Amino acid sequence: MSAQVVVCNGCCCGRVEKGHNEVPIDALKSAWDEHELHNQVKLTISGCLGPCSMHNVSLLKTENGLTWLGKLSEQDHYDALIHWACNIAEGKGVDLPEILQERRFVRLQEVVIREQE
Repeated sequence: MSAQVVVCNGCCCGRVEKGHNEVPIDALKSAWDEHELHNQVKLTISGCLGPCSMHNVSLLKTENGLTWLGKLSEQDHYDALIHWACNIAEGKGVDLPEILQERRFVRLQEVVIREQE
């Protein structure tokens, strides 16, 4: 498995009652089946990935590292995820489609500072 797409469907992501766009889970699963992506790019629908302020978050994992995407609000964003996965499966590289470039963010880890005694 060379890559993984983790799509949040947790406490905020996809919750229309909270004012966020629906996450098209069934359409993503169907696309993975249609394009036979399961052996090259794993699709995971997860609980809360955080950070909730970025709502509709996805995480792309490759051998090059992690790419966080947030505020995926249009079907075009999810179509671009599918396109990206197809490119990975066909060995065309890991470059993000342009429409997803503006959705990238850096997730900072919590920093714990201890007082010295």
